[in-house]
Amino acid sequence: MFRLDAEKTVSFCDGLRRRDFLHAGALSMLGLGLSDFMAMQAQGAVNTDEDKNCIFLMLVGGPSQLDLWDMKPNAPSEIRGPYKPIKTNVPGIEISEIFPNMAKHADKYALIRSVYHTAAAVHDTGHQMMQTGRLFQNGIEHPNIGCVLSQMRGARGDAPPHVLLPRPIGNTGGNMPHGQSAGFLGKRFDPFVLNSNPETPNFKVPDMLPPDYISSVRTDRRRKLREMIDGSVKELEASFATNQDARLLDDNFNQAYTLMSSAKMREAFDLSKENDKTKDRYGRNRFGMSCLLARRMVERGVRFVTINMFETVFNEITWDIHGSAPFSPIACYRDLVGPMFDMAYASLVSDLHERGLLKTTMVVATGEFGRTPKINPAGGRDHWPQCWTMLMAGGGVKGGQVVGASDEIGAYPKDRPVTPGEVTATICRGLGIDLDHELTGVQGRPIRVVEHGVNAINELF
Repeated sequence: MFRLDAEKTVSFCDGLRRRDFLHAGALSMLGLGLSDFMAMQAQGAVNTDEDKNCIFLMLVGGPSQLDLWDMKPNAPSEIRGPYKPIKTNVPGIEISEIFPNMAKHADKYALIRSVYHTAAAVHDTGHQMMQTGRLFQNGIEHPNIGCVLSQMRGARGDAPPHVLLPRPIGNTGGNMPHGQSAGFLGKRFDPFVLNSNPETPNFKVPDMLPPDYISSVRTDRRRKLREMIDGSVKELEASFATNQDARLLDDNFNQAYTLMSSAKMREAFDLSKENDKTKDRYGRNRFGMSCLLARRMVERGVRFVTINMFETVFNEITWDIHGSAPFSPIACYRDLVGPMFDMAYASLVSDLHERGLLKTTMVVATGEFGRTPKINPAGGRDHWPQCWTMLMAGGGVKGGQVVGASDEIGAYPKDRPVTPGEVTATICRGLGIDLDHELTGVQGRPIRVVEHGVNAINELF
């Protein structure tokens, strides 16, 4: 752990000293780990006004296609479930009655009703595949799409290229990666993780406070840190000569300091700048405020924002509607989870549209799988990766359309099956990433952004 200020020498341009930043720098004091720090380095192509952004909404738990966006009102009751379809502002497209706000904006997003995968029906596997396009196999952890963008395009000014809100996915029943890291690209391209709850009243991100504030409130902590660290500074500095990560850290001091002292980035995280009406419209909850933060970040140069709607599926109301504890009942879609998503998603998409940002910002919303066509004895639905629905908007995607179709009970794709690899390729196309580009990471050998033969869902554009 480092401090942000001290009494020793080597100056930044504003007078703060580099050696003191080293003596003070490792950002666990600020809620940042080394991986967060590394993610701030600019890499790759020169940025232009044509650069695209992405907000990726990971709907942890696996939303039910049959109760939300691919309803089967003429199927038997044990298939169709308790909810009724409603019309949207696009003739011929209907969605669940629990989404009245989304129904008013169907012209802005596309529904893909034939997504599927053939891997195990476990949460971790789906998280990996939907965010990387591949499975974790043979010791290779593939990078999140946002981390690929970070490596290829780097940062815009002092904005981190990829931010994850509000926290990483935790325990969902497996012991595998969730597809939210840079994987084989190395920790320098991991996302900047907020690790804080934006629904908290008077929410602030202390990482972004300038050094004079930090020094004024942390004198005691600074003294204790100095006692712990002073004896090891020489050893730490010596490690820069031999340690690759340490040399990288040294290269990034100025950029990391710029981020933490940036008024623009502090403002991006400052929800007090938004009025009560806007907050109410998004929903004063963790997901709603994370979506509002995402809009503010994209406005200020962040390229890719990942939002986890939930962090676990245990003992929390989520999309994971098995019907009995520790999971959720199907009624939560109507009473809590559905309205939470409806408010935040509709507000995010319409807000980006009104601000002229939707054409350059892709908004992707997906779970890791769907739910079983038949309601189980507990009154819920179980895991079903054979078919589900996801949403895409913005970034060149044409709204007001449906791609693919499921069979009469929402069990399997009937038309235009879509794989996780194709979803990844579609996001890459929207972001202007060459699908043939080969990524070289810490493991040495180059790996293509997407597998050979995998193409984007071109019908969306």
